[in-house]
Amino acid sequence: MNRREFLRVAGLLPLAAGAFGKVTSGGADWKRPNIIFIMADDMGYGDVKCYNPDSKIPTPHMDALASEGMRFTDAHSPSAVCTPTRYGILTGRYCWRTWLKSGVVGGYTNPLIEPTRTTVASLLKEHGYTTACIGKWHLGLGWTRANGYVGSWKDAKERFGGSWQDGAAEKGMNVDFTKAIQGGPTDLGFDYGYFTAACSTIDGPFCYIENDRTVGIPDKPIFVDKNKHPDYRPRRGLVAPGYTLEDVDATFTGKAVDFIRRSVTDKPERPFFVYLALSSPHAPWLPPDFVRGKSEAGPRGDLVFLVDWCVGQVVQALEWMKLAGDTLLIVTSDNGPREGVAGHKPAGNLRGLKSHTWEGGHRVPFIARWPGRIAAGTTSDEPVCLVDLMATAGVLAGAKLGAEAGPDSYNILPALLSEPLEKPIREAIVSHSVFGVFAIRQGPWKLILDNQDSGGWVRPAGKRPKPGTPGQLYNLKEDPAEQNNLFDKHPEIVRRLTDLLERYKKQGRSAPVGHVAGGLK
Repeated sequence: MNRREFLRVAGLLPLAAGAFGKVTSGGADWKRPNIIFIMADDMGYGDVKCYNPDSKIPTPHMDALASEGMRFTDAHSPSAVCTPTRYGILTGRYCWRTWLKSGVVGGYTNPLIEPTRTTVASLLKEHGYTTACIGKWHLGLGWTRANGYVGSWKDAKERFGGSWQDGAAEKGMNVDFTKAIQGGPTDLGFDYGYFTAACSTIDGPFCYIENDRTVGIPDKPIFVDKNKHPDYRPRRGLVAPGYTLEDVDATFTGKAVDFIRRSVTDKPERPFFVYLALSSPHAPWLPPDFVRGKSEAGPRGDLVFLVDWCVGQVVQALEWMKLAGDTLLIVTSDNGPREGVAGHKPAGNLRGLKSHTWEGGHRVPFIARWPGRIAAGTTSDEPVCLVDLMATAGVLAGAKLGAEAGPDSYNILPALLSEPLEKPIREAIVSHSVFGVFAIRQGPWKLILDNQDSGGWVRPAGKRPKPGTPGQLYNLKEDPAEQNNLFDKHPEIVRRLTDLLERYKKQGRSAPVGHVAGGLK
Protein backbone atom coordinates (compact mmCIF):
# COMPACT_ATOMS: atom_id res chain seq x y z
CA MET A 1 0.00 0.00 0.00
CA ASN A 2 1.46 3.37 -1.01
CA ARG A 3 0.72 6.80 0.47
CA ARG A 4 -2.07 7.57 -1.99
CA GLU A 5 -3.78 4.25 -1.28
CA PHE A 6 -3.49 4.93 2.46
CA LEU A 7 -5.22 8.30 2.08
CA ARG A 8 -7.97 6.69 0.04
CA VAL A 9 -8.57 4.02 2.73
CA ALA A 10 -8.58 6.72 5.40
CA GLY A 11 -11.14 8.77 3.52
CA LEU A 12 -8.81 11.78 3.35
CA LEU A 13 -7.90 11.99 -0.31
CA PRO A 14 -10.80 14.19 -1.49
CA LEU A 15 -10.08 16.81 1.17
CA ALA A 16 -7.48 19.53 0.93
CA ALA A 17 -5.33 20.05 3.98
CA GLY A 18 -6.87 23.45 4.56
CA ALA A 19 -10.34 21.89 4.80
CA PHE A 20 -9.42 20.22 8.04
CA GLY A 21 -9.12 23.61 9.70
CA LYS A 22 -12.91 23.76 9.55
CA VAL A 23 -13.31 20.57 11.57
CA THR A 24 -13.48 21.65 15.19
CA SER A 25 -14.26 20.15 18.55
CA GLY A 26 -17.59 21.95 18.69
CA GLY A 27 -15.99 25.06 20.14
CA ALA A 28 -15.49 23.33 23.47
CA ASP A 29 -12.31 23.75 25.50
CA TRP A 30 -12.07 20.15 26.63
CA LYS A 31 -10.73 19.47 30.05
CA ARG A 32 -10.75 15.83 29.04
CA PRO A 33 -8.26 15.24 26.22
CA ASN A 34 -8.56 12.86 23.34
CA ILE A 35 -6.30 9.87 24.03
CA ILE A 36 -4.46 7.94 21.31
CA PHE A 37 -2.39 4.95 22.41
CA ILE A 38 -0.22 3.57 19.60
CA MET A 39 1.60 0.35 20.38
CA ALA A 40 4.13 -1.37 18.16
CA ASP A 41 4.72 -5.11 18.40
CA ASP A 42 8.27 -6.14 19.38
CA MET A 43 9.85 -2.70 18.92
CA GLY A 44 12.87 -2.41 21.18
CA TYR A 45 14.43 0.26 23.35
CA GLY A 46 17.29 0.61 20.85
CA ASP A 47 15.22 0.71 17.67
CA VAL A 48 14.15 4.36 17.94
CA LYS A 49 16.75 7.02 17.17
CA CYS A 50 15.83 9.29 20.07
CA TYR A 51 16.66 6.39 22.40
CA ASN A 52 19.64 5.05 20.49
CA PRO A 53 21.54 7.51 18.28
CA ASP A 54 23.37 4.53 16.77
CA SER A 55 20.14 2.91 15.56
CA LYS A 56 20.32 1.93 11.90
CA ILE A 57 16.64 2.75 11.44
CA PRO A 58 15.32 6.26 10.61
CA THR A 59 12.46 7.16 12.96
CA PRO A 60 11.84 10.87 12.24
CA HIS A 61 8.22 10.98 13.41
CA MET A 62 8.83 9.35 16.78
CA ASP A 63 11.92 11.52 17.24
CA ALA A 64 9.83 14.60 16.50
CA LEU A 65 7.23 13.51 19.05
CA ALA A 66 9.97 13.21 21.66
CA SER A 67 11.18 16.72 20.85
CA GLU A 68 7.62 18.03 21.16
CA GLY A 69 6.78 16.03 24.29
CA MET A 70 8.27 13.67 26.85
CA ARG A 71 10.47 10.60 26.48
CA PHE A 72 10.43 8.08 29.34
CA THR A 73 13.68 6.17 29.86
CA ASP A 74 12.40 3.67 32.44
CA ALA A 75 9.06 2.48 31.01
CA HIS A 76 8.14 -1.21 31.10
CA SER A 77 5.68 -3.62 29.61
CA PRO A 78 4.21 -5.94 32.27
CA SER A 79 5.27 -8.98 30.25
CA ALA A 80 7.97 -9.85 27.76
CA VAL A 81 5.44 -11.18 25.22
CA CYS A 82 2.25 -10.08 23.46
CA THR A 83 -0.94 -11.37 25.06
CA PRO A 84 -0.23 -10.70 28.75
CA THR A 85 0.91 -7.16 28.01
CA ARG A 86 -2.30 -6.44 26.08
CA TYR A 87 -4.39 -7.83 28.90
CA GLY A 88 -2.52 -5.65 31.40
CA ILE A 89 -2.88 -2.48 29.34
CA LEU A 90 -6.62 -2.82 28.80
CA THR A 91 -7.49 -3.99 32.33
CA GLY A 92 -4.83 -2.39 34.52
CA ARG A 93 -4.23 -5.87 35.93
CA TYR A 94 -1.23 -8.17 35.64
CA CYS A 95 -2.12 -11.08 33.37
CA TRP A 96 -0.51 -13.68 35.63
CA ARG A 97 -3.53 -13.19 37.90
CA THR A 98 -5.57 -15.00 35.21
CA TRP A 99 -5.27 -18.64 34.11
CA LEU A 100 -2.61 -17.58 31.59
CA LYS A 101 0.56 -18.12 33.63
CA SER A 102 2.92 -18.33 30.66
CA GLY A 103 2.92 -18.04 26.90
CA VAL A 104 0.29 -16.39 24.73
CA VAL A 105 -3.11 -17.24 23.27
CA GLY A 106 -3.81 -18.16 19.65
CA GLY A 107 -6.23 -16.95 17.04
CA TYR A 108 -8.92 -19.41 18.10
CA THR A 109 -8.45 -19.32 21.86
CA ASN A 110 -11.53 -18.37 23.84
CA PRO A 111 -11.73 -14.86 25.38
CA LEU A 112 -9.24 -14.05 28.12
CA ILE A 113 -10.84 -10.87 29.49
CA GLU A 114 -13.85 -11.48 31.71
CA PRO A 115 -16.97 -9.69 30.37
CA THR A 116 -17.61 -7.98 33.72
CA ARG A 117 -14.10 -6.59 34.13
CA THR A 118 -13.59 -2.84 33.75
CA THR A 119 -11.38 -1.96 30.81
CA VAL A 120 -9.81 1.34 29.84
CA ALA A 121 -12.39 1.52 27.05
CA SER A 122 -15.43 0.85 29.26
CA LEU A 123 -14.19 3.34 31.85
CA LEU A 124 -13.70 6.09 29.28
CA LYS A 125 -16.94 5.27 27.46
CA GLU A 126 -18.83 5.59 30.74
CA HIS A 127 -17.38 9.08 31.07
CA GLY A 128 -18.31 10.37 27.65
CA TYR A 129 -15.58 9.12 25.31
CA THR A 130 -16.09 7.45 21.96
CA THR A 131 -13.74 4.48 21.79
CA ALA A 132 -12.04 2.40 19.10
CA CYS A 133 -9.82 -0.69 19.10
CA ILE A 134 -7.89 -1.04 15.86
CA GLY A 135 -5.10 -3.50 15.15
CA LYS A 136 -3.84 -6.72 16.66
CA TRP A 137 -6.19 -8.03 19.39
CA HIS A 138 -4.54 -11.27 20.57
CA LEU A 139 -6.75 -11.69 23.65
CA GLY A 140 -8.99 -14.53 22.53
CA LEU A 141 -12.44 -14.48 20.94
CA GLY A 142 -15.71 -16.34 21.28
CA TRP A 143 -15.95 -18.06 17.93
CA THR A 144 -19.01 -20.20 17.14
CA ARG A 145 -17.97 -23.77 16.32
CA ALA A 146 -19.66 -26.05 13.83
CA ASN A 147 -21.43 -27.93 16.64
CA GLY A 148 -22.91 -24.68 18.01
CA TYR A 149 -20.45 -24.24 20.88
CA VAL A 150 -19.53 -20.58 21.49
CA GLY A 151 -16.19 -19.93 23.13
CA SER A 152 -16.38 -18.40 26.60
CA TRP A 153 -13.81 -16.87 28.92
CA LYS A 154 -14.91 -19.38 31.59
CA ASP A 155 -13.29 -22.30 29.81
CA ALA A 156 -10.64 -20.50 27.77
CA LYS A 157 -7.89 -22.57 29.33
CA GLU A 158 -9.46 -25.89 28.52
CA ARG A 159 -10.40 -25.35 24.90
CA PHE A 160 -8.65 -24.40 21.68
CA GLY A 161 -5.43 -23.14 23.21
CA GLY A 162 -3.61 -22.12 20.04
CA SER A 163 -4.08 -21.32 16.38
CA TRP A 164 -1.72 -24.11 15.40
CA GLN A 165 -2.89 -26.89 17.72
CA ASP A 166 -4.79 -30.13 17.19
CA GLY A 167 -4.04 -30.33 13.46
CA ALA A 168 -7.24 -28.46 12.65
CA ALA A 169 -6.06 -24.90 12.24
CA GLU A 170 -5.93 -25.12 8.45
CA LYS A 171 -9.62 -26.02 8.59
CA GLY A 172 -10.47 -22.96 10.66
CA MET A 173 -10.70 -24.89 13.95
CA ASN A 174 -14.23 -25.88 12.87
CA VAL A 175 -15.40 -22.26 13.14
CA ASP A 176 -18.60 -21.04 11.51
CA PHE A 177 -17.31 -17.72 10.16
CA THR A 178 -20.81 -16.54 9.24
CA LYS A 179 -21.77 -16.20 12.91
CA ALA A 180 -21.21 -13.19 15.18
CA ILE A 181 -18.07 -13.25 17.31
CA GLN A 182 -18.32 -12.73 21.06
CA GLY A 183 -15.90 -11.49 23.70
CA GLY A 184 -14.12 -9.02 21.45
CA PRO A 185 -13.53 -5.27 21.70
CA THR A 186 -17.16 -4.20 21.25
CA ASP A 187 -18.18 -6.41 24.18
CA LEU A 188 -15.54 -4.78 26.38
CA GLY A 189 -16.22 -1.06 26.07
CA PHE A 190 -15.13 -0.21 22.54
CA ASP A 191 -17.67 1.48 20.28
CA TYR A 192 -15.81 0.31 17.21
CA GLY A 193 -13.38 -2.47 16.41
CA TYR A 194 -11.31 -3.30 13.35
CA PHE A 195 -8.74 -5.94 14.20
CA THR A 196 -7.22 -9.36 13.70
CA ALA A 197 -7.75 -12.22 16.13
CA ALA A 198 -4.07 -12.71 16.94
CA CYS A 199 -0.71 -11.92 15.30
CA SER A 200 -1.77 -10.34 12.04
CA THR A 201 0.85 -11.92 9.76
CA ILE A 202 1.62 -15.26 11.39
CA ASP A 203 -1.58 -16.45 13.15
CA GLY A 204 -4.78 -17.68 11.55
CA PRO A 205 -7.44 -16.86 10.81
CA PHE A 206 -5.93 -14.35 8.39
CA CYS A 207 -8.78 -11.86 8.12
CA TYR A 208 -9.94 -8.53 9.45
CA ILE A 209 -12.78 -8.44 11.94
CA GLU A 210 -15.03 -5.40 12.04
CA ASN A 211 -16.92 -5.15 15.31
CA ASP A 212 -18.21 -8.75 15.61
CA ARG A 213 -17.99 -10.06 12.02
CA THR A 214 -15.15 -11.15 9.80
CA VAL A 215 -14.52 -9.00 6.73
CA GLY A 216 -14.96 -11.72 4.16
CA ILE A 217 -14.99 -15.43 4.95
CA PRO A 218 -11.63 -17.19 5.40
CA ASP A 219 -11.91 -20.03 2.94
CA LYS A 220 -8.47 -21.19 1.81
CA PRO A 221 -5.08 -21.96 3.34
CA ILE A 222 -2.61 -19.11 3.62
CA PHE A 223 -0.25 -18.84 0.67
CA VAL A 224 2.91 -16.75 0.46
CA ASP A 225 5.11 -16.26 -2.58
CA LYS A 226 8.24 -18.14 -1.51
CA ASN A 227 10.26 -16.41 -4.22
CA LYS A 228 9.50 -13.05 -2.62
CA HIS A 229 9.55 -14.26 1.00
CA PRO A 230 11.72 -17.42 1.13
CA ASP A 231 12.01 -17.46 4.92
CA TYR A 232 8.32 -16.97 5.74
CA ARG A 233 6.83 -19.73 7.90
CA PRO A 234 3.24 -18.84 8.85
CA ARG A 235 1.31 -20.90 11.33
CA ARG A 236 -1.49 -22.79 9.70
CA GLY A 237 -4.70 -20.94 9.07
CA LEU A 238 -7.28 -19.80 6.55
CA VAL A 239 -7.08 -16.49 4.70
CA ALA A 240 -9.98 -14.28 3.59
CA PRO A 241 -10.14 -12.92 0.04
CA GLY A 242 -8.28 -9.62 -0.29
CA TYR A 243 -6.26 -10.00 2.92
CA THR A 244 -2.66 -9.04 2.16
CA LEU A 245 -0.07 -9.63 4.85
CA GLU A 246 2.16 -6.71 3.90
CA ASP A 247 -0.68 -4.17 4.08
CA VAL A 248 -2.13 -4.79 7.54
CA ASP A 249 -0.53 -1.87 9.40
CA ALA A 250 -1.24 0.68 6.68
CA THR A 251 -4.84 -0.57 6.70
CA PHE A 252 -5.07 -0.32 10.50
CA THR A 253 -3.66 3.21 10.40
CA GLY A 254 -6.14 4.26 7.75
CA LYS A 255 -9.00 2.90 9.85
CA ALA A 256 -7.72 4.76 12.92
CA VAL A 257 -7.53 8.06 11.04
CA ASP A 258 -10.98 7.46 9.61
CA PHE A 259 -12.38 6.83 13.11
CA ILE A 260 -10.84 10.07 14.37
CA ARG A 261 -12.34 11.98 11.43
CA ARG A 262 -15.78 10.50 12.01
CA SER A 263 -15.58 11.19 15.74
CA VAL A 264 -14.93 14.90 15.33
CA THR A 265 -17.54 15.31 12.60
CA ASP A 266 -20.32 13.13 14.05
CA LYS A 267 -19.77 13.71 17.78
CA PRO A 268 -17.65 16.86 18.12
CA GLU A 269 -18.71 17.39 21.72
CA ARG A 270 -17.18 14.09 22.85
CA PRO A 271 -13.49 13.25 23.25
CA PHE A 272 -12.23 10.01 21.73
CA PHE A 273 -9.94 7.15 22.74
CA VAL A 274 -8.10 5.19 20.07
CA TYR A 275 -6.14 2.04 20.93
CA LEU A 276 -4.04 1.39 17.81
CA ALA A 277 -2.12 -1.88 18.17
CA LEU A 278 0.17 -2.23 15.18
CA SER A 279 1.51 -5.58 13.97
CA SER A 280 5.03 -4.39 13.14
CA PRO A 281 7.85 -5.21 13.61
CA HIS A 282 6.71 -8.67 14.74
CA ALA A 283 8.13 -11.63 12.79
CA PRO A 284 7.87 -12.67 10.02
CA TRP A 285 9.33 -9.54 8.48
CA LEU A 286 7.25 -8.68 5.43
CA PRO A 287 7.65 -4.95 4.75
CA PRO A 288 5.41 -3.42 2.09
CA ASP A 289 7.19 -2.18 -0.99
CA PHE A 290 7.01 1.51 -0.06
CA VAL A 291 9.21 0.99 3.04
CA ARG A 292 11.43 -1.79 1.73
CA GLY A 293 15.10 -0.84 2.09
CA LYS A 294 14.38 2.30 4.13
CA SER A 295 16.54 1.07 7.01
CA GLU A 296 20.02 -0.40 7.30
CA ALA A 297 18.75 -3.15 9.60
CA GLY A 298 17.13 -5.55 7.14
CA PRO A 299 13.40 -6.30 6.72
CA ARG A 300 12.75 -6.06 10.46
CA GLY A 301 14.29 -2.60 10.48
CA ASP A 302 12.08 -1.64 7.55
CA LEU A 303 9.06 -2.60 9.65
CA VAL A 304 10.22 -0.33 12.47
CA PHE A 305 10.38 2.38 9.81
CA LEU A 306 6.80 1.40 8.92
CA VAL A 307 5.76 1.90 12.56
CA ASP A 308 7.25 5.37 12.38
CA TRP A 309 5.39 6.04 9.13
CA CYS A 310 2.11 5.00 10.76
CA VAL A 311 2.79 7.33 13.69
CA GLY A 312 3.44 10.10 11.18
CA GLN A 313 0.09 9.54 9.46
CA VAL A 314 -1.76 9.88 12.76
CA VAL A 315 0.21 13.00 13.71
CA GLN A 316 -0.47 14.56 10.32
CA ALA A 317 -4.18 13.80 10.61
CA LEU A 318 -4.30 15.48 14.03
CA GLU A 319 -2.61 18.54 12.60
CA TRP A 320 -4.99 18.67 9.63
CA MET A 321 -7.99 18.41 11.92
CA LYS A 322 -6.64 20.97 14.41
CA LEU A 323 -6.70 18.36 17.20
CA ALA A 324 -3.07 18.18 18.28
CA GLY A 325 -3.50 20.51 21.26
CA ASP A 326 -6.50 18.55 22.51
CA THR A 327 -4.88 15.13 22.27
CA LEU A 328 -2.63 13.06 24.50
CA LEU A 329 -0.69 10.88 22.07
CA ILE A 330 1.36 7.97 23.43
CA VAL A 331 3.67 5.73 21.37
CA THR A 332 5.17 2.59 22.89
CA SER A 333 5.77 -1.14 22.35
CA ASP A 334 4.26 -4.29 23.85
CA ASN A 335 7.63 -5.83 24.79
CA GLY A 336 11.25 -6.00 23.78
CA PRO A 337 12.62 -6.89 20.35
CA ARG A 338 13.90 -9.88 18.45
CA GLU A 339 17.53 -10.00 17.35
CA GLY A 340 18.99 -7.33 15.11
CA VAL A 341 21.17 -7.67 12.01
CA ALA A 342 24.02 -5.74 10.42
CA GLY A 343 25.28 -4.51 13.77
CA HIS A 344 21.94 -2.99 14.79
CA LYS A 345 21.22 -3.35 18.54
CA PRO A 346 17.41 -3.34 18.87
CA ALA A 347 17.55 -3.41 22.68
CA GLY A 348 20.38 -0.88 22.84
CA ASN A 349 22.84 -1.77 25.58
CA LEU A 350 20.25 -3.62 27.64
CA ARG A 351 20.60 -7.32 28.34
CA GLY A 352 18.06 -9.68 26.87
CA LEU A 353 15.42 -9.63 24.17
CA LYS A 354 11.75 -10.40 23.75
CA SER A 355 10.60 -13.17 26.14
CA HIS A 356 13.12 -12.36 28.93
CA THR A 357 12.73 -10.66 32.28
CA TRP A 358 16.10 -9.06 31.71
CA GLU A 359 15.61 -5.40 30.84
CA GLY A 360 15.78 -5.89 27.10
CA GLY A 361 12.65 -8.02 27.27
CA HIS A 362 10.37 -5.41 28.79
CA ARG A 363 11.97 -1.95 28.98
CA VAL A 364 10.30 -0.19 26.05
CA PRO A 365 10.18 3.16 24.30
CA PHE A 366 7.43 5.38 25.72
CA ILE A 367 6.88 8.79 24.16
CA ALA A 368 4.02 11.12 25.12
CA ARG A 369 2.96 14.40 23.52
CA TRP A 370 0.24 16.77 24.65
CA PRO A 371 0.99 20.31 23.50
CA GLY A 372 0.49 22.92 26.20
CA ARG A 373 0.35 20.28 28.93
CA ILE A 374 3.46 18.12 28.52
CA ALA A 375 6.59 20.23 28.31
CA ALA A 376 8.37 19.90 24.97
CA GLY A 377 11.73 18.18 24.80
CA THR A 378 11.56 16.69 28.28
CA THR A 379 12.82 13.37 29.59
CA SER A 380 11.54 11.41 32.58
CA ASP A 381 13.40 8.66 34.41
CA GLU A 382 10.32 7.82 36.51
CA PRO A 383 9.72 4.03 36.48
CA VAL A 384 6.32 3.41 34.88
CA CYS A 385 4.46 0.42 33.48
CA LEU A 386 2.02 0.09 30.58
CA VAL A 387 -0.67 -1.16 32.99
CA ASP A 388 -0.73 2.44 34.27
CA LEU A 389 -2.90 3.51 31.35
CA MET A 390 -6.05 2.57 33.27
CA ALA A 391 -5.52 4.77 36.33
CA THR A 392 -4.09 7.62 34.26
CA ALA A 393 -7.03 7.58 31.87
CA GLY A 394 -9.39 7.49 34.84
CA VAL A 395 -7.92 10.70 36.23
CA LEU A 396 -8.04 12.37 32.82
CA ALA A 397 -11.74 11.45 32.54
CA GLY A 398 -12.54 12.55 36.09
CA ALA A 399 -13.33 8.98 37.11
CA LYS A 400 -12.68 7.05 40.30
CA LEU A 401 -11.69 3.42 39.95
CA GLY A 402 -13.74 0.92 41.90
CA ALA A 403 -12.18 -1.59 44.25
CA GLU A 404 -11.89 -4.24 41.51
CA ALA A 405 -10.79 -2.00 38.65
CA GLY A 406 -7.16 -1.56 37.65
CA PRO A 407 -5.67 -3.38 40.65
CA ASP A 408 -2.10 -2.93 39.39
CA SER A 409 -2.46 0.47 37.72
CA TYR A 410 -1.00 3.77 38.96
CA ASN A 411 -1.76 7.30 37.80
CA ILE A 412 1.38 8.60 36.05
CA LEU A 413 -0.09 11.99 35.15
CA PRO A 414 2.18 13.79 37.66
CA ALA A 415 5.21 12.47 35.77
CA LEU A 416 3.70 13.40 32.41
CA LEU A 417 3.11 16.97 33.63
CA SER A 418 6.56 17.22 35.27
CA GLU A 419 5.08 17.80 38.71
CA PRO A 420 7.49 17.55 41.66
CA LEU A 421 7.40 14.09 43.23
CA GLU A 422 8.25 13.43 46.86
CA LYS A 423 8.52 9.69 46.20
CA PRO A 424 8.23 7.32 43.23
CA ILE A 425 4.76 6.99 41.76
CA ARG A 426 4.89 3.20 41.83
CA GLU A 427 5.83 1.15 44.86
CA ALA A 428 7.30 -1.50 42.55
CA ILE A 429 6.97 -3.03 39.08
CA VAL A 430 6.45 -6.75 38.49
CA SER A 431 7.74 -8.23 35.24
CA HIS A 432 6.95 -11.63 33.76
CA SER A 433 8.71 -13.72 31.11
CA VAL A 434 7.22 -15.91 28.39
CA PHE A 435 7.82 -19.00 30.53
CA GLY A 436 6.40 -17.46 33.70
CA VAL A 437 9.57 -16.29 35.48
CA PHE A 438 8.91 -13.35 37.81
CA ALA A 439 11.01 -10.27 38.41
CA ILE A 440 10.24 -7.42 40.77
CA ARG A 441 11.80 -3.97 40.66
CA GLN A 442 11.83 -1.43 43.48
CA GLY A 443 14.04 1.63 43.26
CA PRO A 444 17.39 0.57 41.76
CA TRP A 445 16.97 -3.05 42.86
CA LYS A 446 15.66 -5.81 40.62
CA LEU A 447 15.15 -9.39 41.74
CA ILE A 448 14.71 -12.22 39.22
CA LEU A 449 13.38 -15.45 40.70
CA ASP A 450 15.27 -17.80 38.42
CA ASN A 451 18.73 -19.30 38.75
CA GLN A 452 19.48 -20.13 35.13
CA ASP A 453 18.63 -17.29 32.79
CA SER A 454 15.64 -15.00 32.44
CA GLY A 455 12.72 -17.20 31.45
CA GLY A 456 13.01 -16.63 27.73
CA TRP A 457 13.52 -18.71 24.63
CA VAL A 458 16.71 -16.96 23.48
CA ARG A 459 19.81 -16.80 25.65
CA PRO A 460 21.92 -13.84 24.54
CA ALA A 461 25.57 -13.47 25.41
CA GLY A 462 26.29 -12.32 28.93
CA LYS A 463 27.54 -13.43 32.30
CA ARG A 464 25.44 -16.36 33.55
CA PRO A 465 24.56 -16.84 37.24
CA LYS A 466 26.86 -19.24 39.00
CA PRO A 467 25.48 -22.78 39.56
CA GLY A 468 23.42 -23.11 42.71
CA THR A 469 22.40 -19.45 42.89
CA PRO A 470 18.62 -19.46 43.51
CA GLY A 471 18.07 -16.08 41.86
CA GLN A 472 19.50 -12.90 40.44
CA LEU A 473 19.69 -9.46 42.05
CA TYR A 474 20.89 -6.40 40.17
CA ASN A 475 21.37 -2.74 41.03
CA LEU A 476 20.15 -1.14 37.82
CA LYS A 477 21.49 2.28 38.72
CA GLU A 478 25.04 0.95 38.91
CA ASP A 479 24.64 -2.01 36.56
CA PRO A 480 21.97 -1.31 33.90
CA ALA A 481 23.31 -4.16 31.74
CA GLU A 482 22.62 -6.68 34.56
CA GLN A 483 26.06 -8.28 34.57
CA ASN A 484 26.87 -8.28 38.31
CA ASN A 485 24.61 -10.64 40.23
CA LEU A 486 24.43 -9.47 43.88
CA PHE A 487 21.99 -12.12 45.09
CA ASP A 488 24.37 -13.59 47.67
CA LYS A 489 25.62 -10.21 48.87
CA HIS A 490 22.29 -8.63 49.85
CA PRO A 491 20.04 -11.27 51.44
CA GLU A 492 18.00 -8.56 53.19
CA ILE A 493 17.04 -6.98 49.84
CA VAL A 494 16.25 -10.39 48.37
CA ARG A 495 14.00 -11.13 51.33
CA ARG A 496 12.27 -7.75 51.15
CA LEU A 497 11.51 -8.00 47.44
CA THR A 498 10.44 -11.63 47.71
CA ASP A 499 8.02 -10.75 50.51
CA LEU A 500 6.65 -7.80 48.52
CA LEU A 501 5.98 -9.97 45.49
CA GLU A 502 4.24 -12.57 47.63
CA ARG A 503 2.08 -9.84 49.15
CA TYR A 504 1.08 -8.63 45.69
CA LYS A 505 0.14 -12.15 44.71
CA LYS A 506 -1.93 -12.87 47.82
CA GLN A 507 -3.81 -9.57 48.08
CA GLY A 508 -4.78 -9.52 44.40
CA ARG A 509 -3.50 -6.04 43.72
CA SER A 510 -0.37 -3.90 43.92
CA ALA A 511 -1.92 -0.43 43.55
CA PRO A 512 -3.95 1.52 46.12
CA VAL A 513 -7.70 0.94 46.12
CA GLY A 514 -9.89 3.60 44.51
CA HIS A 515 -7.67 6.23 42.96
CA VAL A 516 -8.86 9.73 43.81
CA ALA A 517 -11.22 11.23 41.26
CA GLY A 518 -9.39 13.78 39.25
CA GLY A 519 -9.38 15.80 36.09
CA LEU A 520 -7.64 18.78 34.70
CA LYS A 521 -8.03 22.27 36.01
